[in-house]
Amino acid sequence: MGAAFADADAACGDPQATMTQSTIRGFPVRSVTRHRRLFAFLVAAIIAAAVIAGISFATRSTDSSTIGTRTVAGVALQNSFVNVVHSVSPSVVQIEDQTGLGSGIVFDSSDDIVTNNHVVSGATSFTVTTSSGKRYRAKLVGAFPPDDLAVIKVSGAGLKPATFADSSKLEVGDLAIAIGNPLGLQSSVTEGIVSAFREAVQEEGGSVTLPSVIQTSAAINPGNSGGALVDIEGRVIGIPTLAATDPQLGGGSAPGIGFAIPSNLVKDIAGQIVTDGTVVNSHRAFLGMRVGETNGHGVIVGSVTAGGPAARAGIGLGDLIVSVDGTPTPTTAALAAVLVELKPGQKVSVVIAHQNGAKATLQVTLGTYPGS
Repeated sequence: MGAAFADADAACGDPQATMTQSTIRGFPVRSVTRHRRLFAFLVAAIIAAAVIAGISFATRSTDSSTIGTRTVAGVALQNSFVNVVHSVSPSVVQIEDQTGLGSGIVFDSSDDIVTNNHVVSGATSFTVTTSSGKRYRAKLVGAFPPDDLAVIKVSGAGLKPATFADSSKLEVGDLAIAIGNPLGLQSSVTEGIVSAFREAVQEEGGSVTLPSVIQTSAAINPGNSGGALVDIEGRVIGIPTLAATDPQLGGGSAPGIGFAIPSNLVKDIAGQIVTDGTVVNSHRAFLGMRVGETNGHGVIVGSVTAGGPAARAGIGLGDLIVSVDGTPTPTTAALAAVLVELKPGQKVSVVIAHQNGAKATLQVTLGTYPGS
């Protein structure tokens, strides 16, 4: 039929596709992808702005009435931010290959570095630059595109590993600090709060569906991908990955709406890649088929994995998947959004339409999405 077929299940798309823009509950988002260094005039503008700000701050007068508990608390909070930046920055690196720049976090004492898959996709060797300016060659250890995570490694660098928090204990309103290399500006820092928690967030039309993300008001810009989102104690709570875009701004970033992969998922997937070179247990549901679009009338099955869950249930080539577990699946993105909230081993009903128009309801026991 000339349709382009993609994996159903966790990714519902080419896992190597470049992730640019999609939606979360109708709001556009895009991966904060790698970016080349800024032009000289932009750097000069930033320096000029800093000088102006410095003059402004220098001319402020101190009102003695403000000296007291609130001032002491403010100084203490400021010092906490400074301490976090000093503590975490050595664990956040810049990653560069022939196509662009991104960020990464030192994962362990063996110089493994975790980052977004879209930062390293398409390359096998990289240059890693630390906050102190030291440069090292790195190689790819492994990647898991469905969760947009990857691990690269340098040898003998003695890098400082980051400390990872338990992201399940986060609450809306917690302070959040983003450290990375946006637009090639190394070791840049922005701050905000944890704004919300979102589930089944899709990148680029559903090619990747993240099971959950942390929404933050800390500014996330191109080049922040793979960097660190940390709490006030300097513990990594997530990896910045997506930024919302505003159509009214011509697709520019929407201020204060960024998304990060939670640290618990990062620890799990990166840990498996480091230990086994692949993801042994993705915790993702798997149907075992490739599907294509039909202009919103269901997803058409282009191929079925022999012996997989779909094949065992009787789903065949050319069938339309109409719904899964009671939820309509008019598009591949909708199918991915349903599957990412289901678990391996779960039995679900799948409504299909055969090529002759006859419908059937099949019971499918979901498998586990394989590592790569």
